[in-house]
Amino acid sequence: MPSVAASGALPTADVLASFRTTVLARGRELYRDLPWRRTRDPYAVWISEVMLQQTQVSRVDGRWQHWLQLFPTVDALAAADSADVLDEWQGLGYNRRALSLWRAAQEVSASGGRMPSDEASLKALPGVGPATAAGIRAFAFDLPGIYLETNVRAVLLHELFPREESVPDARLVPIARATCPPDASDPADDPRTWYYALLDYGAHLKATVPNPSRRSRSHVRQSRFEGSHRQKRAEVLRILLAHRADPRGGVDLDTLCVELSHEERAAGRKDVGTSDAQALLTELSREGFCHNNGSIWCT
Repeated sequence: MPSVAASGALPTADVLASFRTTVLARGRELYRDLPWRRTRDPYAVWISEVMLQQTQVSRVDGRWQHWLQLFPTVDALAAADSADVLDEWQGLGYNRRALSLWRAAQEVSASGGRMPSDEASLKALPGVGPATAAGIRAFAFDLPGIYLETNVRAVLLHELFPREESVPDARLVPIARATCPPDASDPADDPRTWYYALLDYGAHLKATVPNPSRRSRSHVRQSRFEGSHRQKRAEVLRILLAHRADPRGGVDLDTLCVELSHEERAAGRKDVGTSDAQALLTELSREGFCHNNGSIWCT
């Protein structure tokens, strides 16, 4: 397939048609029958989209189903205790996403409990960015959009920019817009089918060739988690959640320091001082993850 001209112009109609034919064929060949593809419930689709962000499919399969057992509807999630939501999210990374899901569910529930389908309303919800909004629209409502995530970028770069480096999203967005079907009139080639094909072909490429998405200018290598500030925040939250059943409802600063330092020593790192632990708690409290009840810290 011819690559896109270096000028940045939109590919010709023939190139786009050839690209679409290739992607749909590879999509049929590589289709993954994933659990969240068996529903069009906007809430369930939304949960899967957030869980799958920077997380392997194998880790989400099982966790998604269990989440829906605990919080089967957007109203159920909205009515849940935030600590229960955070506890269920443990192991999926980026705890902010769980808190954003909970806050967004409260907004949707307060507005009648129906997930919106228009892009602007979706993007107005906490934690919902352009890609998540486009995913919900495509997979729940079969509506067109620009669903530009890592697997989609991999396909665009592999097929249309095979020799270019640092390709900006500004060059990919017009192609994503031009190639997405405008409606669901053809079940074999609608927005939902189209983006499943891109996702599955992209996942295949990333497993079989040097990851094409690394040639995207937006590609950011994930920073080391172990020993990082983010890791300590996650560990503090885990300790707070583990102490929810304590008679005091939480944990005091000294106990938290002891438990956090124990984890750090087990990993070959130094103890965490009281001032550092206090700073972590203050930071988490400011973001809504925990609160201070006298001398006790609680989720």
